Formats: sequence, structure tokens, C-alpha cells
Amino acid sequence: MSSGSALPHQVESTAKAHQEFSDIGKMKTETDGSFKRKASTFRSFITQDGEFTPEKGRYHLYVSYACPWATRTLIVRVLKGLEDFISVSVVSPRMGSDGWPFANADPFPASDTDPLNNAEHVKDIYFKAEPNFQGRFTVPVLWDKKTHTIVNNESSEIIRMLNTEFNHLLPKDKAELDLYPESLRKEIDDLNDWVYDTVNNGVYKSGFASSQQAYETAVVSVFSSLDRLEKILTGKDYLIGDRLTEADVRLFVTIIRFDPVYVGHFKCNLRTIRDGYPAIHLWMRKLYWNFPAFKDTCNFEHIKTHYYWSHPMINPHRIVPKGPEPNILPL
Repeated sequence: MSSGSALPHQVESTAKAHQEFSDIGKMKTETDGSFKRKASTFRSFITQDGEFTPEKGRYHLYVSYACPWATRTLIVRVLKGLEDFISVSVVSPRMGSDGWPFANADPFPASDTDPLNNAEHVKDIYFKAEPNFQGRFTVPVLWDKKTHTIVNNESSEIIRMLNTEFNHLLPKDKAELDLYPESLRKEIDDLNDWVYDTVNNGVYKSGFASSQQAYETAVVSVFSSLDRLEKILTGKDYLIGDRLTEADVRLFVTIIRFDPVYVGHFKCNLRTIRDGYPAIHLWMRKLYWNFPAFKDTCNFEHIKTHYYWSHPMINPHRIVPKGPEPNILPL
């Protein structure tokens, strides 16, 4: 055996460590039972004067219809008219011990194979970019076809790139759509901060809590923020500045999943959106029914299957509930 070869126990140890990152069933909570999300790791940017320059056809998004963070990027990609600029692969919603699978590993309806790397799971993409990667194998992944690596896997940063960095290549109407306008940035950032902590991630803190106290703290915080958002949206179509911004995109992906998934699966059951929050409910339905970017990137079969199938520590029999009917009400 060469000096550079791994010993059998080292290989086994590495495989075990990788499975702890890929298998959400092995995810650990804090000592008090609370859930803390780990930060994303690939944080490069597409810029006109950097290593990753904006080019038509250069980049690829690996996403899940089920994942709210990934769906942010799908919505902005359509809003900005980037469908011909950035290609997409959708994984199966059934995330097992190896993490997110592609269709060749799990041929679920509306899932894709990986046309670039022929990967079976998203973790294979991470190892191609960084053979010694140790971290969670999350989506979205923004992949560079030219250098064969991951540019970024943080959705909040990817949507900002999509919002601005391709504008000089886009038609005037798409280039002028600005989801993060200079004049509203402080308001957007301030709202994003507490919405992310208490709503977007708050539902996960509730659902993944492993103690009664951690759960109750999280779920009360979720609904306190929903009460606050209800007041903000009363009589309004958008959260900030009477125009569509990234704040709407970031909140929408959680609210559209709330009644079908978070109420039951994550025990966020103090109230439903459709019966407890008329202003939020109307805002959500207007975005869904009036903007194809929101409706066409929403796949309720993927959403419900993923959560109820992929978290056996919460739902050991993997039974996917039929309701609510309908998944979203008409306007």
C-alpha cells in the first residue's frame, strides 16, 4: 500500500462522516434540543470583472422543487428571463441516506438526470468540486460548466447575482426588473433578517426540535412573526415599497408550503394560513396565480413527498397526507 493510500478504517470513517452529512435522519440538534442551521460553504460570485463572469449558457442550477431555498433561485431565474442563460436539473424529492438523488438513482416524476456530471446524488457534485468536502450537501448549487466547480450554494446570494449580473445581456424589460433596488435595500435587509430567523428557518426550528421547550419557543416565534406580517400585508400586494422585491420571493417559498407541510409535519399548527391570516393568504394567492414565475416553479407533489418521506425521525412510516384540498385556493 502506498503512503498516499487510505487505510480501510480511514475509508470507513470517512464514509461514515459523509453519511452523517448526507443523511438528514442522522442530523443532530443542540444539547437543549434546538435546531441550528449550518452556514453555506461555497460563496463565490458571478461578476463582470471576476473569475466567474456572466455568460449565456455557462452556468447550471441544481435544485429541488421541494426545497424552499432552491425554489427562490427558480423563481428569480424566471422573473429575470434567464431560462436560456442558466440551465437547470431538478432532483427527486425523496432524500434518503445518500442525500438528494437524481432521476437515475430515483426516477420520481418531474425529476432529472444530471447532464453535466452524470451524478447519482447531489453529494457527487460537491465531491467533484472539492474532493475533501465536509459539510451538508444542500441545494441550490450554482455550477460553472467552464471550470467544473461550484460557484455558490447560498440561495440568498445566488438570487442577488441573478438579479443584477446578467442585466447587460437581457432585454430592456427584464434588465429593468430590480428585486433589490438601492432605495429599498435597508428595508428589505431589515425585514429579511427577522423573517429568515423566525419564519423561513423558524418552521425548521419548530419541526426539528428534539425537546418540548425548544419546540414551543420556536413555534411561538413563528406565529408572532406571522402576526406581524399580517399587519404589514393588510391592504397591500407586496411587503415593501408597493412593488415586487426579493422580500416577497423569500417569504413566498415558506408560506406556500405552510398549510400543505409545516402545519402538520413541523407542528406549526396554532393557525393555518388560509383560515388564520387573510392578508398573507391573499398576498400568496396573488403571487401564485398572477405570476407564472411563482406558479410554474411550485410542484406540490415534490413538496409534500419530500418532507413526509425524507424525515423518518419525524414521520417513520413515510405516509404522505392527501390534504389539504386544494393545495392552494383560487383567487
